[in-house]
Amino acid sequence: MKIFFDTEFTGLHQNTTLISIGLISEDNRTFYAEFIDYDKSQVDNWIEKNVISNLLINFPLDTERSCFEMRGNTKSVKKELETWFLEFDQVELWSDCLAYDWVLFNQIWGHAFNIPKNVYYIPFDICTMFKLKGIDPNINREEFAEMTTDAQKHNALWDAKVIKACYQKLQNI
Repeated sequence: MKIFFDTEFTGLHQNTTLISIGLISEDNRTFYAEFIDYDKSQVDNWIEKNVISNLLINFPLDTERSCFEMRGNTKSVKKELETWFLEFDQVELWSDCLAYDWVLFNQIWGHAFNIPKNVYYIPFDICTMFKLKGIDPNINREEFAEMTTDAQKHNALWDAKVIKACYQKLQNI
């Protein structure tokens, strides 16, 4: 099963910490978590305006949303994410510009060798897929996927949904 994911974190630097993670499977099962143990001293004005303000914690919970949602520390997110992954026989993870996402995903388990056994250890990146299809990887993802909405970039679940839509469109090119 392909699962598309995104993370939000405290900055593009070596000691960054996770703020949120969002995942959506090919069959639209979703997982969204906000971390309460991220390093708040690393939050600058850009992160506050573009990431923190788009966390679901800032919006009323939508009872119609078909999503596993949670807030917790890394240990509790890890436990719930492990349970969620049990819904799938095999998992192939796809992201966008995944250099940070993949390292932070592995960090949830403390080490790449500790990720769930059904999660394939090689991640895949739609940036590379864009390039291979002859499309500039710097393209606006929402426009490419024809996803017009009031949703905000830099919400991990929204971005995961955009990654999935881009992947699906790229498959047909």
